[in-house]
Amino acid sequence: MKRKNNTILHARTSTSLQELIEAKMGGMTPTSVKQLLRARRVQVNGAVQTRGDMPLKAGDEVTIISQAATTTLHHPKLSLVYEDDHLIVVNKKPGLITVPSNPDSAETTALSILKAYVKRQHPKNNVYVVHRLDRETSGLLVFARSPQLQEYMRTYWRQLVTKRTYVAMAEGELPEPKGTITTWLTEDKRNAMVYSSPVDDGGQKAITHYEVLGKRTVKSGKDNTEQVISLLALNLETGRTNQIRVHLASIGHPVVGDRKYGHGNTYSPIDRLCLHARILEFIHPATEQIVHFETPIPKEFKV
Repeated sequence: MKRKNNTILHARTSTSLQELIEAKMGGMTPTSVKQLLRARRVQVNGAVQTRGDMPLKAGDEVTIISQAATTTLHHPKLSLVYEDDHLIVVNKKPGLITVPSNPDSAETTALSILKAYVKRQHPKNNVYVVHRLDRETSGLLVFARSPQLQEYMRTYWRQLVTKRTYVAMAEGELPEPKGTITTWLTEDKRNAMVYSSPVDDGGQKAITHYEVLGKRTVKSGKDNTEQVISLLALNLETGRTNQIRVHLASIGHPVVGDRKYGHGNTYSPIDRLCLHARILEFIHPATEQIVHFETPIPKEFKV
């Protein structure tokens, strides 16, 4: 079956992605299938997949993106993860702000890059911000392709998102391998700061679940003092402004490189805030199916 020049396949039984494509695509060779996967032209249930050995179950939908239907996004700070008629999902590199700091700014942003990209497809196309990442935070960002969809996703974001996982390098060794941080956060927009309270002081309740993935000892500062840094996976039950940064700082383990809420002078392997939006899973507002996107842990984070 074809849809807008793309080929749609459906798994009837349990199989692998490679086996399904080889069987359904007119005798494609294993090498040709691998080339499709490397080119990010294969999606499973709406999410880009690059591994041929990915297991499929009956009912899974596989989309082969037509080469003719693709418009390439080339930018060192932004890469395309997924797009359809409703949404665009990108992987943002550190150093790129999501939206301009003021309306008159000429600074390159994730929004301006995507606006130029979609207008190459058609001059009337546009994109709209659904949520944001800090300038130095890398990872997954979602944009809507209409103002109506933007408003809907912003209004129901908490209900739509089924999983949101970050990875971070944090200062020190956490006392427990897993835990939950619950505080009330108050945003002071005048000072551009978020403050945390362990009790309900009228702020917004914020809940972060963390798991320690590993740790390593590094040397830091002018005197090469040894210190421990921990790699954490963090799942957000709520999505407040600067939630992870404020929560980790509140328990004495700020994100490495956080000059705003942490010490700011701690060893950083990449000289920036060590926070990455790794996994984003949500109910697609048009298809009402769960879509899942993930990016690798930055190699500089690994312990």
